[in-house]
Amino acid sequence: MDSSTAETRQRRAAGWLAARGIRECERIAIVAPSALEVLVVGLAALRVGIVPVLVNPALTEAEQRYILTDARPRVVLDAVGLAAAVDGGGAPEADLALAPRSRPMLYTSGTTGRPKGVWTGLLSEAEADALVRDEADLWAFAAGDRHIVLSRLHHSAPFRFAAGTLLAGGTVAIAPDSHDLASAVRAFRPTTTFLAPVHLQRLLDGAGAGDLDSLRLVAHAGSPCPPALKERAFAALAPGAVWEFYGSTEGQFTACCPDEWLARPGTVGRARPGRELSVDTDGLIWCRAPSFARFVYWRDEDKTRSAWRGDAFSVGDLGRLDADGYLFLEGRRDDLIISGGVNVYPLEVERAVLEHPEVRDVVVFPVDDDRWGQMVCAAVVASVGESDLRAHVERRLAPYKRPKRWLLVDALPHSSTGKLRRSELAARFGI
Repeated sequence: MDSSTAETRQRRAAGWLAARGIRECERIAIVAPSALEVLVVGLAALRVGIVPVLVNPALTEAEQRYILTDARPRVVLDAVGLAAAVDGGGAPEADLALAPRSRPMLYTSGTTGRPKGVWTGLLSEAEADALVRDEADLWAFAAGDRHIVLSRLHHSAPFRFAAGTLLAGGTVAIAPDSHDLASAVRAFRPTTTFLAPVHLQRLLDGAGAGDLDSLRLVAHAGSPCPPALKERAFAALAPGAVWEFYGSTEGQFTACCPDEWLARPGTVGRARPGRELSVDTDGLIWCRAPSFARFVYWRDEDKTRSAWRGDAFSVGDLGRLDADGYLFLEGRRDDLIISGGVNVYPLEVERAVLEHPEVRDVVVFPVDDDRWGQMVCAAVVASVGESDLRAHVERRLAPYKRPKRWLLVDALPHSSTGKLRRSELAARFGI
């Protein structure tokens, strides 16, 4: 879908919403598989000040009901409803602001409790323009770009990259099969994409000679990237194409180009333009954000208040900054494993395991244990055995951080964004 077609469809969709009496600051819920209609209706709503709540259609009925009850949308649109909105139904086309007046309202994954809606609020015209420029300047979106969506549009980054491309005058396509990413790239010849490391692995595994030559930007985030996979991507893609960034549903923190990562392996980069990073005495990462990047937790003043200190926010991640301002992540406070009375952060252990060249994926999680309180466990996708893995971490981790139990598995149960819920893994693996 090119930007001209998208603009016409957005005007129709905005007119359809207006004909149903939906006004500024009111919410519509979109519960549908990734499709261009999700992008069109979501972007149309944002440009007239209506708040699209993007809901994962794979959630259970109970999980969806919780979000819809909390968000209180005026209308809930499935694939059929989205098609009707894009058609317009004969309603007059609406005038649209040049820039989105907000961001979609998204719900956190719920790994730390009940999901919470994250909302920016309505922006002034100047702030809306700054929000668009913030993305366009960093990623150099341009009218000649062809962006392919390889993740799910009900998450922040896939929607943001696709919308930014359309707003810059580019073209967007959606991969029809998330398990055959290379074929989609081969057919569409995109210039940009965003994906999680698990999907980057899948893309590289399926790509042949010349399949990835069109890509000028491959941005990845969402989980730690194995160094061997990162270096493989550097070799397969154009110089300077593979970027990493660190962000969350709530906001964006850093960006990291290839040269920066090669000079400081493991970093997720320095603060994005317009932001400042700091780490407090407890190791919590704080980001001072511009006004257009502020957010609230929907209908939760206490959680909002605890997330902000003045104009800086934290999402509970832990890390350290080197002398030049490069950030290294060390985990989440809520993922903490207390084993034998000592704190162990899973991300630190995972990064050590991922340094083994034969490890493709790993997740570290706790299991209740009579002796240790919590036992450190690791599920690993690798072409080596447990003895090799134990020897590998002995050279990198103190004894209390080393996994006491190893599971060698064919694949890990990633979500559509490449993330894992550690709290569910013990049961998932039958421990």
